[in-house]
Amino acid sequence: MPRLNFKGRVFVENHHLAVPFHELLPVCEKGTSEKASLRDNLIVHGDNLAALKALLPTYHGKVKCIYIDPPYNTGNEGWAYNDNVNSPLMQDWLGRVVDRDDLTRHDKWCCMMMPRLKLLRELLREDGVIFVSIDDNEVHHLRAIMDEVFGEENFFAMLTRRAMHTVRNSSKDFNKNADYVLAYARRKAWFETDKSRYIRHMVDKSKSYRLNDDDGRGNYKLDPLHARNEYDLYTHTFENGVVWSAPEGSYPRYSRETLQRMEQENRIVFGGKDPQAKRYLAEVQEGQPPDTFLRTEDVGFNKDGTGELSEIFGRGGVFSQPKPTKLIRFLISLVRDRDAIILDSFAGSGTTAHTVLAQNQEDGGSRRFILIECEDYADRITAERVRRVINGVPDAKDEALKAGLGGTFSYFELGRPMRQESLLDGSHLPSWEKLAGYIFFTATGQEFNPDETDRKTGFIGRTPSHDVFLLYEPDVEKLKNLALTLPVARALPTGSRKKLLFAPTKYLDRDYLHRYRIDFQQLPFQIYEAIERLDQ
Repeated sequence: MPRLNFKGRVFVENHHLAVPFHELLPVCEKGTSEKASLRDNLIVHGDNLAALKALLPTYHGKVKCIYIDPPYNTGNEGWAYNDNVNSPLMQDWLGRVVDRDDLTRHDKWCCMMMPRLKLLRELLREDGVIFVSIDDNEVHHLRAIMDEVFGEENFFAMLTRRAMHTVRNSSKDFNKNADYVLAYARRKAWFETDKSRYIRHMVDKSKSYRLNDDDGRGNYKLDPLHARNEYDLYTHTFENGVVWSAPEGSYPRYSRETLQRMEQENRIVFGGKDPQAKRYLAEVQEGQPPDTFLRTEDVGFNKDGTGELSEIFGRGGVFSQPKPTKLIRFLISLVRDRDAIILDSFAGSGTTAHTVLAQNQEDGGSRRFILIECEDYADRITAERVRRVINGVPDAKDEALKAGLGGTFSYFELGRPMRQESLLDGSHLPSWEKLAGYIFFTATGQEFNPDETDRKTGFIGRTPSHDVFLLYEPDVEKLKNLALTLPVARALPTGSRKKLLFAPTKYLDRDYLHRYRIDFQQLPFQIYEAIERLDQ
């Protein structure tokens, strides 16, 4: 497969691996939950690359749907490249606003997107889907990067949306009033194995299905037995003697065998000019393949997003060109999962959270959202919008929004990186819970569940082969005296399973480790070694 080459690529291809894990610090007063939790709806304020890495221990392989609306790189958005990549070239880019005259703006954009897309892929479920909004400025580069990161075999479609309802003032040749949504699967083959998994646009067709025989099969409508092009021409005689053939210029819609079966099931209606077939509503409720050209009535214009914000905040100009909730509602409806976790790492005005809450109220779903916003308006606009739609917007025209959509969310700030040198010199020691999550995920590649931990025994999680323990205290003086000793080994839970134990040091020889079935890993150096050990 051809690769997209851009300046700085060699430095960012694996940069997501070098990004350190950061602490996620709860700010209870900015959320709406009584107790902040990473299992709640989330709004995270901080650099989205570091925040995505910080979410891996909890959400690796758990996200069903990702929607992101990254900078379109028009040259007028005021974004700057700020990833601290270890390269003189990249260091020279830091903090410089990318404008239209920047000859490296496309290179910077590609360098910004590649590591983020790689982390987003790690967060997706096997049956997950990612949607990315973009326009003409970077759609060609984005397609090439996503083909590489997600695999071109996992490409679904490029959806086209009419974003503007008027002629742009900047239009000189064509009126560029469209943008696009690239859709990829984590593993497209998963969707192709079962009809119930197909991507589908659910359309309410109940108004067309008004007939009912009160036989338990539900409502139906009558369809002709012919179509424009289906089966080869034939003449069929029904059991009641009626002879039927497709009218000139058309073909049978069903095979002979199907017609015979439908007649036996009382699904053929006689009495009119031609027999007709009963098509039941229950048979078409799985929806239809969505068009790649999105209909405005389904996804709205950008002005609709502006109007929604004005209704919530009582004034215009709060946020430039926000996406309408109709667009995101349409996209998340395609995955047909009422329990989905939906992530937006370019959260902006918070449209994704608003959409998830509204959809849950409408259909009784329990979807959860994760928003990440790096700008300083994360609390003032992003979270404030979510607080208002949860509690109610008094002047809203929509009655549901007026009363409040309900729900909760927890607000987190991105904290300090958990670096090895910090553990060594005691300068920034993470809490036991933070380090436990970091160690468990890094060592095993599995989701960390804080509810399963036991601080007294040091238990932090279980793999198919090991119980994992952490001997640690966020106190320099206590750390100096913490070690795997014989009393500690004897106090560990007994059983046949092996134990993987992390501690600053040990005072047991190999024979004792073998006797107590302990694999020892020294903090902080050998966390990564455990991956190879557990995979053997």
